[in-house]
Amino acid sequence: MVARLVIAAPGSGHGKTTVATGLMAALRERGRQVSGHKVGPDFIDPSYHALATGLPARNLDPFLQGEQRVVPLLRHGCRTAEIAVIEGVMGLFDGALGTEGYASTAHVARLVEAPVVLVVDAGAASRSVAAVVYGFAHYDPRVRLAGVILNKLGSQRHEDEIRAALAPTGIPVLGALRRSDEIHAPSRHLGLVPAAERAGESRQTLPRLARWVAGGVDLGAVERVARTAPALSGPVWDPAAQVRPLARRAVVAAAGGQAFTFRYTETAELLDAAGVDVVDLDPMHDEALPPGCAGLYFGGGFPEVHAEAISANAVLREQVAAAVRRGMPVSAECAGLLYLCRELDGLPMVGALDATARMTERGALGYRRASAPTANVLAERGGTVTGHEFHRTVVEPRHGGTPAWQWDGQPEGFATPTLHASYLHVHWAGHPELAAAFAAAAHRHETVPGG
Repeated sequence: MVARLVIAAPGSGHGKTTVATGLMAALRERGRQVSGHKVGPDFIDPSYHALATGLPARNLDPFLQGEQRVVPLLRHGCRTAEIAVIEGVMGLFDGALGTEGYASTAHVARLVEAPVVLVVDAGAASRSVAAVVYGFAHYDPRVRLAGVILNKLGSQRHEDEIRAALAPTGIPVLGALRRSDEIHAPSRHLGLVPAAERAGESRQTLPRLARWVAGGVDLGAVERVARTAPALSGPVWDPAAQVRPLARRAVVAAAGGQAFTFRYTETAELLDAAGVDVVDLDPMHDEALPPGCAGLYFGGGFPEVHAEAISANAVLREQVAAAVRRGMPVSAECAGLLYLCRELDGLPMVGALDATARMTERGALGYRRASAPTANVLAERGGTVTGHEFHRTVVEPRHGGTPAWQWDGQPEGFATPTLHASYLHVHWAGHPELAAAFAAAAHRHETVPGG
C-alpha cells in the first residue's frame, strides 16, 4: 500500500504548488521515495513535481482519463514510491462548470480515498481562517479534511491567534509557514513558467524550498496522515495492455526543449508499448530529424515566447515541412499547431498549414467533448474524445480545410490522412486508440522506401 494525501486549498493563489513541491522535496531529503501527481490537465505544476521527486510528472483527471482509470493511473505512477503527494487544482470543490464538482480535487480525493490537507493563505486574515477551515471540513462529509498548513504568516503572534481559533474545530495544524522572499516561481500569461524553461534556477531553488517546508511543517505528522489512507484495490494501469505491440520498432520525434515543455508522460509510455521509440527534438536548436524518423509528435508549450529562436532554425523548419509533404504522420497539439503554421506573430514557421497564428489579449480555457468529422491519422470518423483547451493565441486559416475536431457545433484544427493539428490537448491514457492509430501510421511510413 502506498501512503498518500491530497494538498488542496480554498482557491487558487494560496500556495498549493509551492507547498506541495516543497513537501515532495522535503520528504525526498528525508529519505522517502515520493511520487508527485497533479489533479486536472495542468502540465506546468507537474514539471516542478518531477524536479522535486526525480520521477516522471503525472496527472489525475476524471474528465480526461475517465473515472475508472484514476486509481489505476495513480497505482501505476506510484510503483516505485512509498508516498504519493497529490496536488489539487483551484479550490477543493471546484470542478468542470455545470457538473457539481466533477473532476475537482474533492472528486479525485474521493476516488483515491486520500486524506486532504488544506493550505490556507493566512496573510490577510487571522481568526477568520478557522471559519474557512471549518466550512471546508464540513461541506462534503465524503471528503476527509485531515489537517491544515498555514501559509504566509507574518509573525509568531499571528500564528498563535490562528492556532487558538482553530483549536475548537478539531482540525490539526500540520504546518505554519512564514512569508519568504526566497521562495518565488515566476509567472506569465498562462500561469507559472514551466520548470524546463528555468531548469538551473529551479534546481537551485529546490533545496531552499525543501528547507522552508521542513522548517515549518511537521513532516512526521504529514506522513502519519498519509498512512491513514486505506489500501487501494483494482488493477495497475499498464500501457502494454492498452495497445497492441507492432513487430518492428519505429522512431517518432517528439518536440521538447524550452519551447515545447508539455507532453503527458503516459503518451510516451503508450507509444513505447506500441513499438515506437520516442526521441526528443528541440525545434530551437536541433538542425535535423533523428535517423529513421517515421513520425512527428509536437505537444504543448510556449512557442510564442521563443518564436524568434524557433524561426531562426530554418534548417529544421524546412526538414519538417518536407517530411510533412512526404506524408510523414504528424500529431500536433496547441504549441505544435502554432509551429506548423506559416507564421507566428509575423515570424516564419514550418508552413505545413496554410494558416497564420498570433497572440491575443483574450484566452480560451476549458474542458471540451469533441468528435472527428472525418477519418484522419488519429481518429475514425465520428470518434469522440474528451480534451482541454488552454491558450491565448488564434490561428487564422487562409483557406478552408478539413477540421481535426468539432465541438459545440464548431469546427477546429486541421486534419488529413497523415496529419492532425489542433488546439485540443487529449490525454492519450484516456483514449489509447489515438496512440495505437498514430503508432500504426508511423510503422506504415517507416516501411515505405525513402520514408
